[in-house]
Amino acid sequence: MESTCLCSLKKRFASPIVFIQSFSNFCPVFRLIVEVFMEKLIEKAKILIEVLPYIQTFRGKTFVIKYGGSAMSEELLKQSFAQDVVLLRYIGINPVIVHGGGPQIGKTMEAMGKKPSFVSGQRVTDEETMDIVEMVLGGKINKEIVNLINLAGGKAVGLTGKDGNLIQAKKLNLSKKSEKTGETEIIDIGLVGEVTGVNPGVLSVLDMGGFIPVIAPIGVGGKGETYNINADIVAGAVAGALKSEKLILLTDQSGILDKNNKLIPTLNKKKAEALIQAGVIDGGMLPKTQSCFDALDAGCLKVHIIDGRVPHALLLEIFTTEGVGTEITL
Repeated sequence: MESTCLCSLKKRFASPIVFIQSFSNFCPVFRLIVEVFMEKLIEKAKILIEVLPYIQTFRGKTFVIKYGGSAMSEELLKQSFAQDVVLLRYIGINPVIVHGGGPQIGKTMEAMGKKPSFVSGQRVTDEETMDIVEMVLGGKINKEIVNLINLAGGKAVGLTGKDGNLIQAKKLNLSKKSEKTGETEIIDIGLVGEVTGVNPGVLSVLDMGGFIPVIAPIGVGGKGETYNINADIVAGAVAGALKSEKLILLTDQSGILDKNNKLIPTLNKKKAEALIQAGVIDGGMLPKTQSCFDALDAGCLKVHIIDGRVPHALLLEIFTTEGVGTEITL
């Protein structure tokens, strides 16, 4: 049985806050600690209030997020990415994830005794390689991401472009000038595809059910062929088909950099094309930039290339004025 004194204290201090405030009246040092503690709580409240206009603006909107780079390999970044995605869904934003997995494909190929080969940055994909790509992207990686999001409290569903005929594709043929003849040659790189269409019906059904789609960039041809497609390009095509509010691409650099390696916060299509011609935008940033153009041309409102090495990069980009990367506009 509780003592009369303890019952009296419980009645007097009905909540921890009342107890703290009462006790601080008798102890100046404790009062100072309480004041600092309360200031931190008030600061957190101010941050939440600052986010409110963004929530009001983006509620009910669709964001397509290309997930790749260090954010897919470092444990802390994987956890923060999953938390960000789940938070977006809970506040009424509809995230659609498209993921890559090039390094993981390469490691699996080497473990199976097959050496990866590339032409102009594209993986040469014979039938055996395509089987490995489909196993790694559509199986292992896709389900790991789904599991991460579900463990964080979300409802994720894994897809490839074959599901619901989501990503329609055709064979990609590369052209290159011959050093000997100077004539243009067609280079066959196997089962590498380019997007010809996106059927977003399955995504709409998942959205209505409160699910978060996680898409592996594997397309299907008109005769049922399976194609390996660059994840950046798939993300841009999906963003355009959904007329999404934003396309956000996570990368391993701070955004698009100028010739002095300084971040360019905002870039329009004309300036981006000039940087491509000058060789400033090159390598892996080329398909990312092209996917941004494709998305904007198809009706996506805004595109961002951001630093995925920063924990909670998505929240920083979406809910702050500064952002953490480059915004590309028409």
